Amino acid sequence: MGRTRVSMRHAARRLEALGWRTRRIGYPSLTRPIERLAEHVAEQIEGETGRLHFVTHSLGGLVLRRLLHAHRPANFGRAVMLAPPNRGSRLARRFSRLGRVVPAVRQLALPEADLNRLLGPIDFELLVIAGSRAVGPLRWLTQTASDGIVTVDETFAGERGDSLVVPRGHTFIMDSPDVLDTVDRFLRTGSVAGH
Repeated sequence: MGRTRVSMRHAARRLEALGWRTRRIGYPSLTRPIERLAEHVAEQIEGETGRLHFVTHSLGGLVLRRLLHAHRPANFGRAVMLAPPNRGSRLARRFSRLGRVVPAVRQLALPEADLNRLLGPIDFELLVIAGSRAVGPLRWLTQTASDGIVTVDETFAGERGDSLVVPRGHTFIMDSPDVLDTVDRFLRTGSVAGH
């Protein structure tokens, strides 16, 4: 949240080196609710041809869920979510006053059932990669296995999709060569076998 498309630059370059055509899409995460962010992404991908896979980080995973619920492209393929707060966020609940000015924080603080109604079901091929190396100034607030921002249990998407936990922190999980090799493998095969 609050980051730009530049934060995925290294990941895009690595995936391009592995043969993928990439596109990084930014959105105003600090000023718009998840529904509007999903509409923004839908506008950005309109007219894309070929199979369309997504690799998201953090809030981007929730934006993708809403996108696929409300505006699913016919050519959608697979998705990988890196450190997504699929079940909401304890930190957002703790800092709920920010929700007055940051709509997405308010939504991340919703009860899980309400958040799931907003985002829609996970009915697509999905890999969730959670980090377990708590780094950063907020790590002491999570009080359980986490990447320093999102707890491991908050990332999981229920019984749908594959999941993996790696020893990485939240901010740079998308820069790990091992993580990106796993992303590549899943997008190609729908499996993390060989990891």
